[in-house]
Amino acid sequence: MKVSSRGEYALRALLVLGQSGSRILSVGEVAEKTLVPVSYLEQILLQLKVLGYVKSKRGVQGGYALLLPPEQINIGEVIRKLEGPLAPMSCASVTAYEPCQLEADCLLKPLWTLVRDTVAHVLDQTSLADLLEQRIRLKDGGDYYVTVRSNP
Repeated sequence: MKVSSRGEYALRALLVLGQSGSRILSVGEVAEKTLVPVSYLEQILLQLKVLGYVKSKRGVQGGYALLLPPEQINIGEVIRKLEGPLAPMSCASVTAYEPCQLEADCLLKPLWTLVRDTVAHVLDQTSLADLLEQRIRLKDGGDYYVTVRSNP
């Protein structure tokens, strides 16, 4: 699985909107905080609106805010809707399966399936609220706390 710039920027925008609470932020404010060009960010925010993650308000005081509470925004769901299947190879995909030429004798499929399952588990166990709290859940149920460091 490779997350495109569109997916990365969408998550950045959701984080910025999540940090603002219910306050409506202009596209310019979100762009400044995410370092995403306004024209590209407008497309991404429109897609997030269509997907039901953000709401918009028109006019001079217009902009965007989260439509759902951060606890209800599942990162695995967001990535799948924006990027498609999580599997690194189509032979290991649940939703876009395509057999490979060596299907019966493929010794790599178990590896790709484990990668898919591991990535899916981490993303599916992570909400926007978890990211805002810098917490990622591990497979054993424990929490892994992320330390954010500024680059020198």
